[in-house]
Amino acid sequence: MTNITSGSFKHIGSDTRNNWVTMMFVTKCRYNCFLKQSHIDTCTGAFKELESLGFEFGTFGFGGTHVHFLCNVPKKYSIAEVEGMLKSRSARRMFEKHPGFRKRYPRGEFWSGYEHHESTGRKDYAASEEYILGQQKHHNIVVIDDRQKTLAELAAE
Repeated sequence: MTNITSGSFKHIGSDTRNNWVTMMFVTKCRYNCFLKQSHIDTCTGAFKELESLGFEFGTFGFGGTHVHFLCNVPKKYSIAEVEGMLKSRSARRMFEKHPGFRKRYPRGEFWSGYEHHESTGRKDYAASEEYILGQQKHHNIVVIDDRQKTLAELAAE
C-alpha cells in the first residue's frame, strides 16, 4: 500500500463550515424597548462587538418587544453559550448607554428567558432574511429616529 499526498500542506486558518442560525430574543415582560432607533443601534452594535470572536451577523429585524437576527456561530461555541454571550453583552451595553432602562429593569435582567433558534441552511436563508426584514410591517411598528444629529447636519437643513 502506498501513501498518496497532494503535495499541498496548506492549512486553512478559519472554519469554513456553514453554521447559520436564525435567533430571536424577547425583552423581559415583553416591554416595547425597540421603538427608538438609538436603542436598536445600541443592541445591534453590542451584537457586532462579538465579530472579533469569529461571529458573523446577517440581517437584524426588530419587532418592538423582540429582535430576530441571523448569526453564523463558530463551531467551538454551543448555542447555549452563544445565547448567554449575546444576551449579556447586549444587556450590558443597553444599561450603559441608556440609564433609564435601570428604572424599568431594576434587577438588571433586560432579556427574558425565552429564546428561539433554528438552523438556517442555504435553501431557507433567503426566506429567513425576508421574514426578518418584514418585522416592523408585521407588527405595525413605527420606529422613532431619535439619534442626535451633528452640527453640520443641522446646518445643512
